[in-house]
Amino acid sequence: MVSLLDIIGPVMVGPSSSHTAGACRLGLLARCLVGGTPEKALVELHGSFARTGEGHGTDKAIVGGLMGFRPDDERLRTALDIMEREGLDYTFEKTSLGDDAHPNTVRISLERGDRKSQMVGASLGAGRVLITEIDGYPVEVSGNLHTIVLVANDVKGSVARIAGILAEANVNIATLKLSRKERGGDAFMVIEVDDQPGEVVRDAIRDLPWVIWAFRLDKVSA
Repeated sequence: MVSLLDIIGPVMVGPSSSHTAGACRLGLLARCLVGGTPEKALVELHGSFARTGEGHGTDKAIVGGLMGFRPDDERLRTALDIMEREGLDYTFEKTSLGDDAHPNTVRISLERGDRKSQMVGASLGAGRVLITEIDGYPVEVSGNLHTIVLVANDVKGSVARIAGILAEANVNIATLKLSRKERGGDAFMVIEVDDQPGEVVRDAIRDLPWVIWAFRLDKVSA
């Protein structure tokens, strides 16, 4: 089914829903992985993003998203200037992520304090986005729901314990996906929830002895 949003696009600072609104939302999701505005970022643009992104404001949109600006924020127009004034170290490069990558794909490597993370995501049109990789783990995160991402030791009962924490906080799970590179190794968990989980929920998950790190990804869709 085609929605009205797919036809008219999102409320945004132009000119392009793919190169601007979607790019901004990718930046917004990426910043969550380091808990706020990153101090350093390497932004690698692929395909159409690399060829025409500068003319469409993709660089400004991603930087604005990394600084927490929404797609309809007028500050996107001057995001690069704001970045420089804030003393943030953001570098843009053109790259190829392979024939299977969506034309509007970006790989963002971030640093904030002692936290480092890398995200690969694509802008699909009409402001829609899809995160396909976080820290080397394949994922599918759309930003349509509040999301918890975490890395933990692969131990028995881990899913049930985390689900219990969410249930105790009256947070309903919409989807839960778990991937691991090998049995007994680190496991990557993506939990989409209907309600925004508070810091208390996040910290309760972080305090589990077998959880290595956990972050919340904000809902970025309208």
